[in-house]
Formats: sequence, C-alpha cells, structure tokens
Amino acid sequence: MEAEQRRAAKEQMFALMQAGHRWQEAAAQAGIQVSRSTAYRLIHQVRTRGKAAFQDERHGHPAKLRTAERTGLESYCHTSPCTPSRVVQAAFQERFGLQISIGYLNQVRASLGLGSRTPPSGKKTGCGFVLSS
Repeated sequence: MEAEQRRAAKEQMFALMQAGHRWQEAAAQAGIQVSRSTAYRLIHQVRTRGKAAFQDERHGHPAKLRTAERTGLESYCHTSPCTPSRVVQAAFQERFGLQISIGYLNQVRASLGLGSRTPPSGKKTGCGFVLSS
C-alpha cells in the first residue's frame, strides 16, 4: 500500500471510529491491518496533532553500503581474507570516505562468507586455519 493510500485508509478508519464503529470493523472497512493500541493511538494523535497524524513520518533506514562500496569491500576481503576488521575499516574509510562500525563490517563480512575468522574452502589457509576432514 502506497503512502497516499495508507493515509486515506487511516482517515477512513478514524472517521468510522468517530461514527461509532468498533476499531476492528473500522480497520477492516478501511482495508488496513492495525492493532487495537495503534487504532486508539491514531485517535489520540489526531486529537492532539490534527491532520498531521495521518502522515507516516517514518523514512526507513538507508542502506549503509551502496553497490560500489559493497563491491569494493568484497574484492578487498577476497584478496586478503585474513585482514583484521580494524584494518579493513581504516582502508574502507580511506578509499570511500565512509565510517562504518566494526560490528557492521563483521556482519557484512560474515554474510558474504569473507570474515577474518571465517575459514575459506580448502585444506589449509594462510590465516592459520586448518580444516579437518
């Protein structure tokens, strides 16, 4: 549901609740799925803020790594998989001018299978890992 449709549905649900409908009926007729507390929170917000309460003010969380940065991180970690995250972090900041936390960096590296503690495939690695068969 797009932002404008959701706003219209909230307005409709509010009008129905003001007309005496129960919150479940109002939400169903408006075509939105909300909890009881959310429905009554909307009533309270409309009374205190007016029509501004119908606007969804959340903007989402922007991606920390765009495609170019992620590709750069992948290639760096593929060429030197044993590099500690603090070194990768410093190189990443120098190359792209972005500061990312070591925790997030470790999370991305682990999801790619490129962590400094993630042993690559093979019998013995240059990181000191020995894989037992």
